[in-house]
Amino acid sequence: MVYHWREKSVRILGTRGVPANYGGFETAAENIARYLVGNGWRVIVYCQREGNGSIMEDTWQGIERVIIPVNSPGWRGTSKFDWLSIRHACQFRDICLTFGYNTGIYNFRQRIHNIPNIINMDGIEWSRARWGLMKQGILYVNERFAALFGNHLIADHPEIERYLATRAAKRKISTITYGADPLPSAPRSSVEALNLEPGRYVTLIARLIPENSILALVQAFSARHRDHRLVILGEFRPANDEYHRKLMTIASDEVYFAGPIYDKETVQALRFHSKAYLHGHTVGGTNPSLIEAMAAGNPVIAQDNKYNRWVAGEGALYFDTIEAADKHLTLLLSDGELRQRLKTAVLHRFNEEFTWDRVAGQYEQLLTAFLSRSTAVPQV
Repeated sequence: MVYHWREKSVRILGTRGVPANYGGFETAAENIARYLVGNGWRVIVYCQREGNGSIMEDTWQGIERVIIPVNSPGWRGTSKFDWLSIRHACQFRDICLTFGYNTGIYNFRQRIHNIPNIINMDGIEWSRARWGLMKQGILYVNERFAALFGNHLIADHPEIERYLATRAAKRKISTITYGADPLPSAPRSSVEALNLEPGRYVTLIARLIPENSILALVQAFSARHRDHRLVILGEFRPANDEYHRKLMTIASDEVYFAGPIYDKETVQALRFHSKAYLHGHTVGGTNPSLIEAMAAGNPVIAQDNKYNRWVAGEGALYFDTIEAADKHLTLLLSDGELRQRLKTAVLHRFNEEFTWDRVAGQYEQLLTAFLSRSTAVPQV
């Protein structure tokens, strides 16, 4: 059967919706949706809300929203929301853009309805030890189903594209990274309100879990007096988490566990006035927090792996031991010429690859390619 689309229209699934209040996928969905609306697309975003009741529809800043109330917590609620979203979307002939493969098995519905479904496959999420064996198994199976049912797969990093090529034909995989907005300035007041001095601290923004090398970075920073603060943003619960207790034990009095900060302007100000950014992620593809640090012109000290090296390029110093991280910190905090060189390199890399205009433009090119095809579903 052959279908033809008469308008530029896309339905975005798999996130909690817009406006973005939760994480990277929501931020990506919002920025891509805004860009597409600005270029004449009709964009419908599925939004999850707590509670009971019927599906509601409204419009937010030119983006149509389908609001689905779900009263189940956690994983069960997300799974139910995804199922209801897909069921609703399959009533129409619009291209689907799905973020994540957590419920990839459900994507059989778009397939049997001949509705093109482009899936952002995130990182190798099933491999993260923090999920535990049962959830890892569920994610692994759903990754396989998403790779099978998706008409095109998006990787956010060339290494993820290479990995996905073991799951699907190379011709149905593209690399499109995560993005950020340039940050040329930010007020000092938000930083000073936290009793921090602009330019006298470094930042680390991440989940405080072992795979993000938090312990190694805190130990390296605390190895000597720095006359700077290390400001760590992320949920910190030493009373309930053994790893967090270890962090608190080894941290010097110059380490400041600020907890999670959700106010966007405050986070941007912290990034802009930071002397450097510490990035310890060891797994995954293009990390949103690293991109946002680069957008602020932060020189980077990053864990040495293929993911971080491709993203930050010559704008970072790379460590593979605590001793190397300590050495890089000492050098970077004292050498203004090195900081400026890294800042110039990191901004060049950001503007070359990671602006939202570039990223969203690549999404539009891919969606347009599907609009222009005479058949709804290409061969796989």
